[in-house]
Amino acid sequence: MLDRTLPGRRAIVVGAGFGGLALAIRLQTAGIATTLLERRDKPGGRAYVYEDQGFTFDAGPTVITDPSALEELFEGAGRRLADYVELLPVSPFYRLCWEDGYSFDYVNDQAELDRQIGAKNPRDLAGYRRFLDYSKAVFEEGYVKLGTVPFLQFRDMVRAGPQLARLQAWKSVYAKVAEFIEDEQLRQAFSFHSLLVGGNPFATSSIYALIHALERRWGVFFPRGGTGALVRGMAKLFEDLGGRVELNADVERIALEGGRATGVVLKDGRRFDADLVASNADVVHTYETLLKGTARGAAEARRLRRKKFSMSLFVIYFGLKRHRPEIMHHTVCFGARYRDLIAEIFNGRTLPHDFSLYLHNPCATDPSLAPPGMGSFYVLAPVPHLGNAALDWEKEGPLYRDRILAYLERHYIPGLRDDLVTCRIFTPQDFRSELNAHLGSAFSLDPVLTQSAWFRPHNRDDAIPNLYIVGAGTHPGAGVPGVVGSAKATAALMIADAAHVRP
Repeated sequence: MLDRTLPGRRAIVVGAGFGGLALAIRLQTAGIATTLLERRDKPGGRAYVYEDQGFTFDAGPTVITDPSALEELFEGAGRRLADYVELLPVSPFYRLCWEDGYSFDYVNDQAELDRQIGAKNPRDLAGYRRFLDYSKAVFEEGYVKLGTVPFLQFRDMVRAGPQLARLQAWKSVYAKVAEFIEDEQLRQAFSFHSLLVGGNPFATSSIYALIHALERRWGVFFPRGGTGALVRGMAKLFEDLGGRVELNADVERIALEGGRATGVVLKDGRRFDADLVASNADVVHTYETLLKGTARGAAEARRLRRKKFSMSLFVIYFGLKRHRPEIMHHTVCFGARYRDLIAEIFNGRTLPHDFSLYLHNPCATDPSLAPPGMGSFYVLAPVPHLGNAALDWEKEGPLYRDRILAYLERHYIPGLRDDLVTCRIFTPQDFRSELNAHLGSAFSLDPVLTQSAWFRPHNRDDAIPNLYIVGAGTHPGAGVPGVVGSAKATAALMIADAAHVRP
């Protein structure tokens, strides 16, 4: 229920991505007068929306899991999620396809999963059950118990250590899957999930195998009207609670006085004063640019630049004259290589010659996202970030686009280019320029074990006591459940701090 307990307190949240929106809602619910500043012309951050010739394209996240986290957010404010947005179930969760013609429908139906696994490799039936049990165990430890708890002290990590050790968190997702599953294509089917949060399956901690159990527990959903409809619903809830959203508000710096944040200054000269400041901007941008000229900003930016960052993405948004109902809502198109391709994506100095793709066909669930009888799509390819492959994407982008569209036409969408109505691309350079993403990384810090939990930038800054971080760059990490969880962790700190500081 609504808890108006902190009158007189003011907060600024920089950035209206999912993390910023969720944090602003929690602060406003607690009675902290909150202003949300967004540099673009609409909220959403990576979940921006493009509209063109009657087609609606969700720019970013399209896989919505753990609806309970969103329901809790709305219920805490005395509202119902269903009154703001309708979540539609998606089945299969994903259709996984390989170039040899094999496909696997990942569904939330144990009998159907058993049938498909048994047909591929009967010996993997028992192995999959053991993997599912393991995934459930790491889900309970890594998500339920720790996903919304801030790690501010090293002792917090030490306390979690025995459980992480018991679950062999030092092993990679792929290595752990391979302990249970023999068949190589099934290994890929149950290890690719870490890519959804920017992690290399061969390097990311096996704790991220929890994503499998998370999806099996609640399912996969898509908001009617697209992911943008969920963003709009969250923004409306925030405003219904009395919160203030300022768009086209490009923050130049976070103002400091006496070692504390006192507000923010925009590039147009406007100043917003606050008792508490939170940043949903990219973590390197926060310290390097928004705290430019301060000792804390310089030191933390220098430390963060030495970290390992996730890969970037190359995305093509395209509209077709015809709806293609035979293409599932979420389709993963594996290339001929897996391990070697992923190694090149995360560490390579140029574009790989081949690719694996995620193909999004939202009209399979909600035809309203395209003109009648037509189809709205996007396809993304993981690619190296700009720090590894400093490519000229103005030149490479159109060439890469044409290669990917030709590949899709050859393998998945016959007649694609003849049916093409509209097309646009988003490159690593755009991640850097549009989203201030360090190195054009799509998911902030790489979620390896040594950059997780306490090792990630903290939800509250270590030196500036009323400066906070929310979103993919802090604990627990990327993905919609992750950033919504980070908002819960950060809000708890901010509300507690506000209650103990006199105005």
